[in-house]
Amino acid sequence: MKKIAYLLGVLLILASCSSVPLTGRKQVLLVSDQEVLSSSLTQYNDYIKTAKKSTDKVKSDMVIRVGKKIAAATEAYLKANGMANEVGNFNWEFNLVNDPQVNAFCMPGGKIVVYEGLLPLVSSDDELAVVLGHEVAHAVAKHSNERMSQQLMSQYGAALLSVAVSNKSAAVQQAANTVYGVGAQYGVMLPFSRKHESEADYMGLVFMTMAGYNPDVAVNFWQKMSAGKNGSTPEFMSTHPSDATRIANIQKELPEIKAKYGKK
Repeated sequence: MKKIAYLLGVLLILASCSSVPLTGRKQVLLVSDQEVLSSSLTQYNDYIKTAKKSTDKVKSDMVIRVGKKIAAATEAYLKANGMANEVGNFNWEFNLVNDPQVNAFCMPGGKIVVYEGLLPLVSSDDELAVVLGHEVAHAVAKHSNERMSQQLMSQYGAALLSVAVSNKSAAVQQAANTVYGVGAQYGVMLPFSRKHESEADYMGLVFMTMAGYNPDVAVNFWQKMSAGKNGSTPEFMSTHPSDATRIANIQKELPEIKAKYGKK
């Protein structure tokens, strides 16, 4: 019986394989889009009710302006590449929060928050587009779904099939509570893996380029971020690839991104 359950579990996982847009990386998504959106929206609403929204209209408008432009370019890409059905998963929202942390985060469905502490390091719309493109990429790549799926596999292992056909909703909510750990040291969400962060770096550069922003500023921006505020590493950078690796990867990727996705 254990062997049969294991084999069925493997079949379930294989049936749940998907590919990340742009990169083509294979990922296992055991949780439906609707379940991810429902569980994450609850956590997001709880957070945003207590968060202090910025009273700086100019900076708030900047976040909304750049965010919407990148979101529009992203949706246009999805529609043009046979993924129009994915657009319905997004209800974009861009908020600037009065918080001194040098940080930003994204929840599934396109709920993106930027902290005011990050903006002193942003000198233009283009540099802000580096941040927002990165966060939009997390949503499009379904990194949260992947993390929840990994949590389910880690917790239930070979018994995953029985969970899927019986008490899945409770298991999903438990996984969501772990992934969106309100009050965790990194803010409203636990950090993504370095693999996810590197992928979001690349995809974010593509999305900001599609939106008409200059991706060349990414190198200087990440150099400023790596220096941090008062010489300390921002939480936003804490699980990202090393500074040298990130800059090297960006410099390597920029020529192809500009040639392929830049405005002609």
